[in-house]
Amino acid sequence: MSESLFRRIQMMLGRGRVTYVDDSGPVQKMQVRANGLVTSDARTRLPEFGHASNPPIGSDVFYGAICGDSSNVAVVGTNHQESRPRNLLPGESMLYSQDGKYVYVTASGGLSVFANGQPVNVTGATIVTVVASEKVVADTPLFQCTGDIQDNCETNPKTMALMRSEYDEHGHPVVEVQPGGSTIVSGPPTVIE
Repeated sequence: MSESLFRRIQMMLGRGRVTYVDDSGPVQKMQVRANGLVTSDARTRLPEFGHASNPPIGSDVFYGAICGDSSNVAVVGTNHQESRPRNLLPGESMLYSQDGKYVYVTASGGLSVFANGQPVNVTGATIVTVVASEKVVADTPLFQCTGDIQDNCETNPKTMALMRSEYDEHGHPVVEVQPGGSTIVSGPPTVIE
């Protein structure tokens, strides 16, 4: 085996650190420092389909050089040591950010979403369906809804707004008012719901 071929084989795989990320195009490009002397620019990163991330500067990278050519490098793995979750059990996975937010798929404890004190938004949906075999709990000091609320929706056609309107307008018969045998109807409630 020639020395140049042996050297190319040695250079096929490597590791380094992220020094810059360009996430603006159809393919993410990285600047990677392989060692104190070699920094490669505009290296393609190949993440898994369906998962996008922008690794923090200083993240570890693992790269492959096509045919050992250091000018033709693709990053195939990244890791940020400080923010990487630890002690996951076999079969668990987590989608996480550097600032502590995560979606955690546990082996036996269900699914956890931790927003780290920030908003959680679901937008652009026509219908959001939650199916729970026992109950849905909202532990919050205020529950707001911009539209109508309807309980027992498969059998009850009325919304809470319609029921409130009917309640606020209803009266009660007052039977056997004395003197006489008259029946009158009280006015609507004095406190409007």
